[in-house]
Amino acid sequence: MLSSNYCSNFMAASLFLLVFVLVMSSSSTTAQGPPSSGYYLTSSLQSNSFTQYFANLWGPQHQRFDDQGSLTIWLDSTSGSGFKSLRSYRSGYFGVAVKLQSGYTAGVLTSFYLSNNQYYPGNHDEIDLEFLGTTPGKPYTLQTNVFIRGSGDGNIVGREMRFHLWFDPTQDFHHYAIRWSASDIIFLVDNVPIRRYTRRNDATFPIRPMWVYGSIWDASSWATENGKYKVDYHYQPFVAKYRDFKISGCTAAAAAASCRPDSGGLNQEQYRAMERVQRNYLVYDYCNDPKRDHTQIPEC
Repeated sequence: MLSSNYCSNFMAASLFLLVFVLVMSSSSTTAQGPPSSGYYLTSSLQSNSFTQYFANLWGPQHQRFDDQGSLTIWLDSTSGSGFKSLRSYRSGYFGVAVKLQSGYTAGVLTSFYLSNNQYYPGNHDEIDLEFLGTTPGKPYTLQTNVFIRGSGDGNIVGREMRFHLWFDPTQDFHHYAIRWSASDIIFLVDNVPIRRYTRRNDATFPIRPMWVYGSIWDASSWATENGKYKVDYHYQPFVAKYRDFKISGCTAAAAAASCRPDSGGLNQEQYRAMERVQRNYLVYDYCNDPKRDHTQIPEC
């Protein structure tokens, strides 16, 4: 017959094992890793060529295509490069796959964004996906930003949220997208929503048509650790590769009746994925910055 001490010890050990299994199970679901994907809008979109949507805007000598249709743009001491969509849009899904350069890229800004800066200088709207260059051993930062009717004196009220991603963006192409509807703006990485910016009123939401842009340029004054590290042209050229362009938008020229209504929002699975990204990978949120003037960002 087993002693009472043996039974007690056995029960204690069993309880410890059960708790250990439950803790490990729970931690495995919350550990950092790729969030679940499945954002519904991207599944039906096909990739198209650069020339279907875009044309060179500046730096044509720093732009080339490879045999697979990928676009390479680069920055050196003479110039960067940029491209612009053939049409303007007032809503839609705008995505592209990007592969970034490894090594020393401090001060280099690689971007994909919506803007009407050329048409409303000093008073424009913008929705940004910006890759902030870095130094070896430190991760790239993906900055998402929204601003509305930027001021002409340079004091643009940005709404920045920055992320360190769950993968190395220099090792392969990953898909980045902006989904802009009448009710919200959603930023996505590999179909995973990472941020949602909600329309509260016309004063804090972009409602005028915008064009789609991509570029690489020298942003030494602020891009890497607030300008601490600058572009070092000993490492030039700085290269970015783009492919798999996906646009499904309502053009500014189209009749309103011909544009499919879009209610925006996220379902529960997508919202949980976004929460997980922000819990594990968010490194800056403008709403939580004590240095910001919160009278200018009432949505916070």
